[in-house]
Amino acid sequence: MLVLGVDPGSSVTGFGLVEQISGKLIYCHDEQLKLPARADVGKKLALLYDRTADLLDRFKPDQVAFEGIFYGSNVKSMLVLGQARGAVMVAAARYGLKIFEYPPATVKQTVAGYGKATKDQIQHMVKLLLKVEKVSGEHAADALAVAICHHHQTRLQGWPSA
Repeated sequence: MLVLGVDPGSSVTGFGLVEQISGKLIYCHDEQLKLPARADVGKKLALLYDRTADLLDRFKPDQVAFEGIFYGSNVKSMLVLGQARGAVMVAAARYGLKIFEYPPATVKQTVAGYGKATKDQIQHMVKLLLKVEKVSGEHAADALAVAICHHHQTRLQGWPSA
């Protein structure tokens, strides 16, 4: 089963692909999409949608998993983040993929063993678990962590793998 993990953001979105073969997690790809700061919202959403569609075409994942929204006090930031998530989710839905979501604390607990792990701790554990020396950045590491979390949750819950 190949899972695309996504750490959506309004300025940077992380993508990470992890495959499970015979119970082993295999690193496939990671990247970060930095959106132009001065672009209007429509352009940013189109870029997010297009890049997600490109990844879906190229890798053909079986499922997509997202890091859930953490709740903040800035309503405008939360709305923009929701729009970014929506663009990626629509791309996944257009490819007929089921969407899974995990709270940030669940992702951290699954990957690092601690629900309040730092970004550095998550990056370290992702590299260790996937046996890679480098990832594209903290958002890509978070996306890989989401994919790892989904693989573990799928196995623990006895969900079908595709």
